[in-house]
Amino acid sequence: MNTIKLLLKSPKFLIGFGLFMFLFLTAFIYPAVSPKDPLEMVGFMYEPPSSTYLLGTDNFGRDVFVELIHGMKSSLIIGLISGVIATTIGITIGLFAGYKGGTTDNILNSITNIFLVIPPFIILILITVSLRSRSLFVMGLVLGITSWPWTARAVRAQSLSLRNREHVDIARLNGASTVEIIIREIMPYILSYIFMAFILQVATGILNEAGISMLGLGPSNIVSLGTMLSWALLFESVRSGAWWAFIPPAIIIALITFSLYFMNSGMDELFNPKLRS
Repeated sequence: MNTIKLLLKSPKFLIGFGLFMFLFLTAFIYPAVSPKDPLEMVGFMYEPPSSTYLLGTDNFGRDVFVELIHGMKSSLIIGLISGVIATTIGITIGLFAGYKGGTTDNILNSITNIFLVIPPFIILILITVSLRSRSLFVMGLVLGITSWPWTARAVRAQSLSLRNREHVDIARLNGASTVEIIIREIMPYILSYIFMAFILQVATGILNEAGISMLGLGPSNIVSLGTMLSWALLFESVRSGAWWAFIPPAIIIALITFSLYFMNSGMDELFNPKLRS
């Protein structure tokens, strides 16, 4: 309850949260109210914005506005799936490595370092190339399992600082298991950090999806913000002067990531002792 009151006092968090929720609700409510097929050809190639088509048509003669809403929904789903998976893997490895120490810490830290040394985008490309079908869940899964290392490293540092606290020693003396100590005695102290890591992982997932889609390795038969940019580049919308094919998805990606980073910045100012002082 106190955490919520603190967040309500942060202008940055409120602005970021308000913008994100507006985009989120638009992406999920509009398709339900107006169930148009984003892949349906309704006009000619690169028709400019008009009263009929608010954002014109793309290279296939499809309504860009309808594509944009559905693409935003797909990108958000991929980002959220990626964020959940990456944060779960990262905090699990980080907590166990930091609390257990010794051999367990060395093994888990070595695995983390291997993933940190190899550029995650290279791993992402290699995995997606080998996939026959790339659904929203599969894309989120792949993005999640390639972007957890920095979360694990940061959580490990937090866990190391907490494992010798008095309340942890008492729980250990009372016979609590490792899992019980981690969940009951360590995790509550870093929940705010875990939520901040999740926000950043969602933003990273959306940006990585856009990057991988622009290489032609995005979701199969699904409209996303990344695939819209890919189509615009492939069919030379810039050279054709069809700005409506690439500027709207680029702006939406920027707004989503801006809102998430603004939320994270607001939380960081509240929960980071150095910034708070």
